[in-house]
Amino acid sequence: MIFKDYYKILDLPNNKVSMTQIKTAYREQAKKYHPDVNIANSRNEERFKDINEAYRVLSDNISKRKYDRLWNRTVGRKNASYEESKRKKGSLSSDFFNMFFGTADGNITSKKEKIKKEPAKGENVETEINLSIEDAFRGKEQFIGVRTVDGKLKKLEVKVPAGIQNNEKIRVVGQGKQGKNGGKNGDLFIRVKIKNDDKFKLEGYDLKSNLYLTPWEAALSTKVVFHGINEDVSVYVPAGIQSGEKIEIENRGYKDGKGGRGKLILDTKIMIPKTPSEKELELFKKMEKLSTFNPRNN
Repeated sequence: MIFKDYYKILDLPNNKVSMTQIKTAYREQAKKYHPDVNIANSRNEERFKDINEAYRVLSDNISKRKYDRLWNRTVGRKNASYEESKRKKGSLSSDFFNMFFGTADGNITSKKEKIKKEPAKGENVETEINLSIEDAFRGKEQFIGVRTVDGKLKKLEVKVPAGIQNNEKIRVVGQGKQGKNGGKNGDLFIRVKIKNDDKFKLEGYDLKSNLYLTPWEAALSTKVVFHGINEDVSVYVPAGIQSGEKIEIENRGYKDGKGGRGKLILDTKIMIPKTPSEKELELFKKMEKLSTFNPRNN
C-alpha cells in the first residue's frame, strides 16, 4: 500500500507544525477544493475528500502521533510516493486510512473511547472513627458500617494496630467503589481520631494527666503510685511541692512508632477533704495555731 502524505495534502511543509497551523491549512484547502466551488471538476471532489481525511487524522493528538511515526519513516527519508485517492464510490476513507487509523467506516478510536474499554480501578473511599487514648494505645478490633453500591449497609471488622497515631489512616484493600470494565475495586481508608478523656490528654507522644496529693503528702515528701495508661508508675513527690507544679517521667507516655514512648507529665493538684472528720478538724485547728505560714504574704 502506498503511503499518503497528509501534510502535503494540506499544503504544509512538514510535520513540525502546530495544531493552529493545521486548522488554518485545512480551512484554506477545504475552501479551495470544495465541490460547490468546483462543480465541473470531479478530481477536485476526490481531493476534497483527501483534505477531510487528512484533517481528521492530524487534528486528533493520538492519531497524529501514530501517523507521524509512519511519516518520519517514509517522507522523512524522502522515499515516499503519493497515493491519489483510490476509494470506492461514496466511501469516506481510503484503504490507507482504514489500515492505520480506523475501522471500515472511517471512525478513529479516540482516547476517551479507549479509556472506556480498558479496566479501571474503582474510586477510593475515606471515612473516620473516634478512639479513646487507651484503645488507640493498646489496639483493638472495631466494627464500622459502610454503604455498598446498592445502598445497603455492610459491617466491616477493622483491626486497629496498637500505638496508631492521631489522624493516621488504615487501608482496607478492595472495600472502596466498584471497578469498571473488570478493574479492581477501590480501597477504603479509615482516618483514626484519638479523643482526649477525663484522665489523659495526648500532646504529640506525651500523655498529660493530674496527680492529686493530700496537703501532708505535698509537705512531707513521699512516693505515690499513679495508674498509667498501661502500667502502675511509682512517682516521687519532693517535699514542699506546690499545686500546679509538674512532674515529668520519661518513657511512660504514648508510643512513638519507633519502639519508644513519650513522657508522662503529671500536673500536681493539692486537695483537702470536703467532709473532714472531727480528728482531722482538730489537727487543722492545731496547725492554724502553730503555723506562721501565710501564702498571701509570699
